[in-house]
Amino acid sequence: MEDYKTSILKLIEENKRGTLDRNDLMKKLNLTGASEIADFDQALEELEDEMMIIRARGNCYMNREQYGIEVGVIHINRKGVGYVDRSGKPSIMIVSARMKDAMDGDVVAVHAESYHARYFDSISGTVLKVLKRAKSTLVGTYISTPNGPKLWPDEEKYRGFSVSMKEPEGFTPLPGMKVLTEINSYSNPLELTYLKTIGFKDDPGVDLLSILYDHDIDPEFPAEVIKEAEAIPQEVSEEEKENRTDLTQDITVTIDGDDSKDFDDAIPVVKDEDGWILKVSIADVSHYVTQNSALDEEALKRGTSNYIIDKVVPMLPQLLSNGICSLNPHVVRLTNTCEMKVDANGYITDYKVYPSYIRSTERMTYRNVNKIYNGEEEVRTQFANVVPMLEDLRDCADAIRRKRVAEGAIDFESDEPQIIVDETGKPLEIKVREHGHAEMIIEDCMIAANVSVANLMNRNDFPCIYRIHDEPNVKRLTNYAHMAYMLGHPFNVKNAISPKEIQRYLSANEDTPEYSVLSSQMLRCMSKAVYDAKCLGHFGLAEKEYLHFTSPIRRYPDLIVHRMLRRYYYENDFTHRDGDEEKMRRFAEHSSERERAADDAEYECEDMKKAEYMSDKIGVVFTGTITSVKNFGFYVTLPNTIEGMVRVESLFDGYYRYDESRMSLINDRSHVVYRVGDTIQVRVISASKQARAIEFGVVRQSGGKVREKTEPIKKGRKTRSRSARKSEQYGYQLNTRTRGRKQNGKSKKR
Repeated sequence: MEDYKTSILKLIEENKRGTLDRNDLMKKLNLTGASEIADFDQALEELEDEMMIIRARGNCYMNREQYGIEVGVIHINRKGVGYVDRSGKPSIMIVSARMKDAMDGDVVAVHAESYHARYFDSISGTVLKVLKRAKSTLVGTYISTPNGPKLWPDEEKYRGFSVSMKEPEGFTPLPGMKVLTEINSYSNPLELTYLKTIGFKDDPGVDLLSILYDHDIDPEFPAEVIKEAEAIPQEVSEEEKENRTDLTQDITVTIDGDDSKDFDDAIPVVKDEDGWILKVSIADVSHYVTQNSALDEEALKRGTSNYIIDKVVPMLPQLLSNGICSLNPHVVRLTNTCEMKVDANGYITDYKVYPSYIRSTERMTYRNVNKIYNGEEEVRTQFANVVPMLEDLRDCADAIRRKRVAEGAIDFESDEPQIIVDETGKPLEIKVREHGHAEMIIEDCMIAANVSVANLMNRNDFPCIYRIHDEPNVKRLTNYAHMAYMLGHPFNVKNAISPKEIQRYLSANEDTPEYSVLSSQMLRCMSKAVYDAKCLGHFGLAEKEYLHFTSPIRRYPDLIVHRMLRRYYYENDFTHRDGDEEKMRRFAEHSSERERAADDAEYECEDMKKAEYMSDKIGVVFTGTITSVKNFGFYVTLPNTIEGMVRVESLFDGYYRYDESRMSLINDRSHVVYRVGDTIQVRVISASKQARAIEFGVVRQSGGKVREKTEPIKKGRKTRSRSARKSEQYGYQLNTRTRGRKQNGKSKKR
């Protein structure tokens, strides 16, 4: 079937636009048999359904490009206007009347038409078809109405729809009850069917569960998956050790967080006269999770483990993730090992990859390894058996990092929040998660192994899933350069910029007060790293070949890399090549989607807990940094990563105008200016757990900074509008027509 699809697309592309009909295609493919024609017709139908081809005038076919169709994700703002972003091109703007039943986040086929007269940076278009739904389920909460409880969608963007709810017989909805529903119709009204009750909105843990379910993340595994996991022995047999290298005599450690229970990487290192021999041994999850098994299908569906505040929703059942697949101390475990020869300058001069089995010597934590490196004698004595190896590991990893930095790898400053909650889920403390030497060492060793395995798979042209990261968008970098200039740290933008240039720029400004803003804003310029069946390189790491090999317990692409490694490299089996290449494309796309869902759920949970944490701190004063300025106000980030907005209406010392070129709010009368990078004192005005939003007010005595370079006040008659003069008179901003969207500056996984 796939062969027919490929052939049809090739013929349509090679021939003149809109000249081939069904009979023409059949003749060119020399189809005569009834079964051949049946398969051909099915392929043709599927291509039409996917809008890969379109039947035009005279029943002749065109491909997407010939017909002028673009495919992308539609993002719908609060005004109901949709935008489909395109790389290097203006966005396609779609008004509600031309949106069909597309919803926010759907993958749509769009016919781009002409430049929109009002919005010069976008063109108008029409949604032809929704190709993939972003959501098949919806979480809602029952609210009280005069006519009884009514379901109210938790997501604000769905609240403009009427809801038609199909409830099971005997079900009694109650106010405050949260339920998971299936979306049967995406038109207005939304037609929903009850699936399950999550709990009541104020019950402990229901807030996090609701967000998980809203992103199609199910904390529970199907019965058949659990049954399959229970059938797997929890000890390695002698038979399973056959054809594997015995590494049980190596001094090997796992290094993870204090609360970790799934250990999928272990490291021994030995120093020699030329440098080090570094072995990164990774749990061989593919040995237990076999292709097309219930475990495999569920792992594919989930795509990744989800780490939400103090909870983990694993990709695999805990019997595997914390049991036989986890490299627990003092027990034999099956692994795949990437053994690297690292010279004194950190270069990998040789490597080999092979199946193995290990016995971890110690389960180490980042905290204890950092104490060992800091010379704390009590901890060094406790783990005396592994201290010499850990010191060699530090020296080896440091050399690898120096080499990576010399070649241009970018290390962004990105603070990760650590949210500490009590047994009911109430946040007690929010602080920046520590990132010490031990964390850096593990990162460097994992990247080295990932690069080596990527080189092996790409050099041999084996079907595989790669981790790719495109270079940053020139328009974003241009805007960044303007901001950097306004902060006094000019950044030179070129049509093609290297990671080395970005790294040098950030390093040169590392000791300046504006560094945290420069680094975080540069991170926002970066493209999102995704998975792909092609090896296209990783810009941020300055690597031409990269993939994910080191976390098969928690990432499906890693599991697939292990499976392909065994099939094509260990066993030299090429019988599945055509099918595997198609699967790699499908798996890569799906894995990227599930990673985005996991990230979105994580960020929403963090934002909700941050708002809940600040809800009992109304009136408290904090010092923070302005990280973004818009015409409606500005955002302030506190040292513990909490972010809140200062609305322009709350600035009671006169009228402020927004100067986009300076990314500033300026009071021309007092010369007070609020701009990106300023340190400022703010008072908590409000915090809404439900809206996941925090609002600050400026502490009057600190205010903004008085600057000499604001535009001079004109002499003589005032020329500003009546509303502007009235704003000054009454001390508030009247013109608040535009509401912007909070920029998401979250750190992304490499």
